[in-house]
Amino acid sequence: EVFDDLAFGDTIRRDLPAALLGEDVAEETAPGPAADVLRLRDAAALSSLLGEEDAPLSLDLVEDVRGGALLGLATPEQAGAAALGALDSEASELLGAALEGSRELRIADVPALRERLAENGYRLGDGVRDLALESFVLRPGARSYDTEALAADLAGASFEPKPRKPAESTLKKESAETRAEHVARAEDRLASAVSALHPAAAELADRIEAAPWARSILDDLERPLQRVLETMHTRGIAIDHAALQSLRDEFEGFVAQAKREAGEIVGEEVNLASPKQLQVVLFETLALPTTRKISSGHSTDAESLTDLMESLDPDSAGHRFLSWLLRFREMSKLTGYLVGLDKEMDTGSRVHTTFQQTAAATGRLASTEPNLQNIPVRTSEGQRIRDVFVAGEGFESLMTADYSQIEMRIMAHLSEDEGLIEAFRSGEDLHNFVASRVFGVSPDAVDPAMRSKTKAVSYGLAYGLSAFGLSRQLRISRAEATALRDGYFERFGGVRDYLHRSVEKARETGYTETILGRRRYLPDLTSDNRQRRENAERVALNSPIQGSAADLIKLAMLAVEERMREAGLRSRMLLQVHDELVLEVAPGEVEQVREIVEDGMDSAYELSVPLEVGIGVGRTWREAAH
Repeated sequence: EVFDDLAFGDTIRRDLPAALLGEDVAEETAPGPAADVLRLRDAAALSSLLGEEDAPLSLDLVEDVRGGALLGLATPEQAGAAALGALDSEASELLGAALEGSRELRIADVPALRERLAENGYRLGDGVRDLALESFVLRPGARSYDTEALAADLAGASFEPKPRKPAESTLKKESAETRAEHVARAEDRLASAVSALHPAAAELADRIEAAPWARSILDDLERPLQRVLETMHTRGIAIDHAALQSLRDEFEGFVAQAKREAGEIVGEEVNLASPKQLQVVLFETLALPTTRKISSGHSTDAESLTDLMESLDPDSAGHRFLSWLLRFREMSKLTGYLVGLDKEMDTGSRVHTTFQQTAAATGRLASTEPNLQNIPVRTSEGQRIRDVFVAGEGFESLMTADYSQIEMRIMAHLSEDEGLIEAFRSGEDLHNFVASRVFGVSPDAVDPAMRSKTKAVSYGLAYGLSAFGLSRQLRISRAEATALRDGYFERFGGVRDYLHRSVEKARETGYTETILGRRRYLPDLTSDNRQRRENAERVALNSPIQGSAADLIKLAMLAVEERMREAGLRSRMLLQVHDELVLEVAPGEVEQVREIVEDGMDSAYELSVPLEVGIGVGRTWREAAH
């Protein structure tokens, strides 16, 4: 969970053994011998593999540096593989009929495979079964959900580490025989993996049968949502390319200015992207106080340098250098984001982000290529990036919609705290109301600092933040943070009791639950390792709230998409980013869309406190903010 919060989740899941992630590890067995793998070079071989029309078929498509797109196919009795581009017309036609037929297709990550197959002229029928999605619902937080991971974790298959990608020079020197051997080994590996999807599918079916909650989450939420997300991916969102280029030029100018100004302060040109050079400039040339010790010297990360800068005289050379350095980093990051957007645009000036359902253990969606959740919005320059996202041709505006303070409303619902419930039902400003209670003053006497501190406590509790974490966030002492949290609990005892109850209940049952019954198993709650146990306790605190918020926005998306379709509107839903929906509105439909969105989100789930939906409309994503 810590790694998910830091956006390292996928990397950690790939690189750490399952046992270190608290997962059950299946007994490993070797994959089938290569001699058993059919080489699907022609229609006869493919027909032999496909067998009966009602036999389930597992498949995957991978890119091989030597063989191109390699297709792996398997029935429960036979596995095979081939370079997709090498299939003759008869075999290609036979494959297309099998994929579009009525047989069950067992796949890890249906949307990704559907898109890759479509690029090669193939369609998937209605019998698809996404084993990654099933596994995610049952085992959130697993290291990976790709074909090999499912084969290993659920069917006991084992695979050698993936070979490194050879250098271009190596490939050029390879003989045809050597190349063919490498491709054959890649085909063997792929065939073994897709073959193991059949016992994996049986294992998942048994687990789902024994877990009615999982079937409900899959049938009523995740599977219907998957098709909606695929449709949203296909739609994409329009980019004003001229505005993007203009903003990129402006930001690149800021980068150059920051680099120039920093160099003038120390009297030499400095590579601001080099930690090694920065250590010399900061701690030798400028003789600044050293930051925390790391293996390569002293830290030059943003937090360390911000703390250092705030300790210096604003007029000092060190303060001015650090200010330009941090400016350089910020503007370089924003410029890089614009460069990435430019690369991701299609010929119609739209970008098509991929929504990931299995990326976050809490159930929240993630987006990749491009990552639209990564747009910085806390600075004015970061917010301007949203100005390049616009309504496309034939549409008049963008609409944004999100829930107001959804985590706190869920907290009020789950904790049944009378104070929080009163705050939401009264319609008063939540954080002002809470601050007045915590600090014992009238609402009119609450100042911005009080409001900011209690807001941090409220959301910190929803995210399982400790007193230490709160002190770091607010830049106050740990003692003050503890006193602030204790004062909060004194006034909102229902929240305190709920949080304590959540951890203890999870320790007893082994899992947490969302409002829809989605479970997250936490075996480390009973670990002898203190660090792992405390991390699991933090997860037990935030998972019901974060997971319930994820469930709620997903229900809303299903409702909005269905009602828009039933109304026959041209307007359409494009994005879901941080629980915010972004829609493209057709001429003359804005009021009807507003009504559908507001009603669909408001009625998604009945809480003990009212849901509040904020809606904005504008030409750009930024203008549509509310």
